[in-house]
Amino acid sequence: MNISKLFSAQLSGLSTYIIDIEVDLSNGLHNFSIIGLGDKSIEESKDRISAAIKNIGYTSPKQKNQKVVISLAPADIRKEGPSFDLGMALAYLCACGDIDFDPAGKIFLGELSLGGIVKKISGVLPLVRGAKQNGYKEFFVPKDNAEEAGLVKDVTIYPVETLDQIIGHLIDRRGGRITPQKETTITDNSEVDDNDFKSVRGQENAKRALEISASGGHNIAMYGPPGTGKTMLAKAFCTILPKLDYEEILEVTSIHSIAKVLTTPYISSPPFRSPHHTSSYVSIIGGGPFPRPGELSLAHKGVLLLDEFPEFDKKVIESLRQPLEDKSITISRARGTLKFPAQSIIIASMNPCPCGYGKSKKCTCSDHDISYYNKRISGPIIDRIDMWVSVSKIDYEQLSSKSNANENSSQIKERVTKARELQIKRFNKNSIYNKKLNSEMSISDIEKCLNLKSEVVELLKSSCERLDLSARAYHRIIKLAQTIADLDGIENIQTNHILEAMQYRQRTFN
Repeated sequence: MNISKLFSAQLSGLSTYIIDIEVDLSNGLHNFSIIGLGDKSIEESKDRISAAIKNIGYTSPKQKNQKVVISLAPADIRKEGPSFDLGMALAYLCACGDIDFDPAGKIFLGELSLGGIVKKISGVLPLVRGAKQNGYKEFFVPKDNAEEAGLVKDVTIYPVETLDQIIGHLIDRRGGRITPQKETTITDNSEVDDNDFKSVRGQENAKRALEISASGGHNIAMYGPPGTGKTMLAKAFCTILPKLDYEEILEVTSIHSIAKVLTTPYISSPPFRSPHHTSSYVSIIGGGPFPRPGELSLAHKGVLLLDEFPEFDKKVIESLRQPLEDKSITISRARGTLKFPAQSIIIASMNPCPCGYGKSKKCTCSDHDISYYNKRISGPIIDRIDMWVSVSKIDYEQLSSKSNANENSSQIKERVTKARELQIKRFNKNSIYNKKLNSEMSISDIEKCLNLKSEVVELLKSSCERLDLSARAYHRIIKLAQTIADLDGIENIQTNHILEAMQYRQRTFN
């Protein structure tokens, strides 16, 4: 046989494409080429493949007078990374007749070392998930990726250590069968978090606001002088969020795997990301020559803390407009358009002025300095943040108190979980199965799911007219008020829920 065909897979954003690996051999002077729009690492695969084949006892392509052409199809999809090494090596050995097996329904993923060892790659989980949707059931992946791939149900995962081992399995050589990976059991593998709401003295208003934010997935901004606990509250926020469900674990783990920041086989808790305010536009939003997820997408289903919010680059702040509204990021490049999810709760923290002390006697800022500082946060961004909460200075008596009256995070988390269950029940009752949080409701969802009483509507209208709020703010207040009602265990919004929601729309430090 002078031609062979195997299958691998390639990611474009979060989408998976099946790649046909075809090898053609013909007589003539030695020439080895790989076609199909591959990057530099794929071009270098020729040397890795040749050395690996030679070092496991077969004749290297470079030792034969023949023309070798490896095609990665479709040719119009950009191929990146070394994950095609394993498939290309096996396809070559099939083409020259050294081995023979049925490739139907099988996907091969892995980088080869010069000695034939199969090395770990990135993006295995989304590759397996996507290929499964295309009807593939058997996956040969590096052993170091097997536990990650084992998260996908109803497929067979073979953990491969060496090229020689997989050949023994495929040709059914005695003693060469690979034991399939067991389905990965999901447990809580998150790091122990020392932050707990019980450790935060005072700031009851901020704690209440964060509880509402966690319950409905609402974005929140905290402002106040330095040292009042804004960052501490934000870091403790993750401890009141419920664990991710199975589909969320797959989605979040896939994003981190693509971005090459996955340090465990899977992520079971809502991610917490806290980029420095000097971070670049691409690192926050995502993108690059070959677009990768940014911090907004890495915080998907979790929390993105933007500490010292006004100090971020103006371009970064303004780029939040779309993800704050749509919960996704669309990145357009000459090569195409990619869409990454960004359904995170954004917590912004800031000082009232550049020096941080606002209207107190310590403040050294001029009116111009304060005005310029506040203008760094534009009206459209302010309008898209559901809650604005003042975190004021705490008296020293509260700080030194050893009282156990403070609620711990587990108590708050229990209320948050119950409120979220009410929201899911409401959505399912109205045949809305793709949404779980009040913050995700569209205008049509509000009309479909919520029954607003006449006195509630009148109060809302008069309050919005008095404060000159936008139509967007009008609907965001309704969603926020419904979350407050859910925390109270009440089905329909009451006037007191509207009043509490309204107070979170006010910024008082200007």
